[in-house]
Amino acid sequence: MKTTIKEETDVKLESPILIEGLPGLGMVGRIAVRYIVKQLNAQQLGLLYSPYFPYYVVVNKKGRVRLLRGEFHYWRNQGGSDLILFTGDSQAQTVEGQYEIAEAILDFAKKQKASAIITLGGYRKEAGESPKVVATASDESILRKAIEADALPSPPGNPIVGTAGLLVGMARFQKLPALCLLGETRGYLPDPKAAKSLLIVLQKMLGIPLSLDDIEKEIEKSDGILERMQAIEARRETYTKKMRKGEEDKTTYIS
Repeated sequence: MKTTIKEETDVKLESPILIEGLPGLGMVGRIAVRYIVKQLNAQQLGLLYSPYFPYYVVVNKKGRVRLLRGEFHYWRNQGGSDLILFTGDSQAQTVEGQYEIAEAILDFAKKQKASAIITLGGYRKEAGESPKVVATASDESILRKAIEADALPSPPGNPIVGTAGLLVGMARFQKLPALCLLGETRGYLPDPKAAKSLLIVLQKMLGIPLSLDDIEKEIEKSDGILERMQAIEARRETYTKKMRKGEEDKTTYIS
């Protein structure tokens, strides 16, 4: 088996922009792309399978199994560039797999006559109430559009690991403008707040009609989980200190 894209429907899209968001730091890119798919009621375009995904299957509620995969959806934008939205269950588990899957995505983008690539992910940083979005690109004009949409230029030397980075780097060989947007995140829990920051920048750049009401609900749930985890950690630390003090009080010294 090799990395394969199975096209589910044959459509002609208008200068589509491919937006990628796979699982990664804080699941930021995946949350953002899945949200766009749901909000715009995007239709399935194709499925990507690869032997470089982890070696297990997903079991659904009816007990049926499927291989891990990537999913392409499309949305027709009246009066603007259409969208191709790509997300999936996992990233490739090897260096070779990362390059092969990135190449397959780019080949598919070229076949669909994509006009640009935008990749989404997380940027590890302690964020405030409104996480900032960091941008880097292979093309100056698309980077300028991101900055005009309130993204910040990435500091030099910042490595972008995985598909989000490779697609931007490899897009040069396909002569495709490519942009990477990274939302500030702690990174250890799914972070819809960082995903919301990405969605706001994309709205401004592309003029897509997104309601952010539902992601606000996800943020409330996420904040609740974080508060409970912090409370548990605080109780654990208090208990540990109490036990340590008890041991110290029991200690006797013989002179």
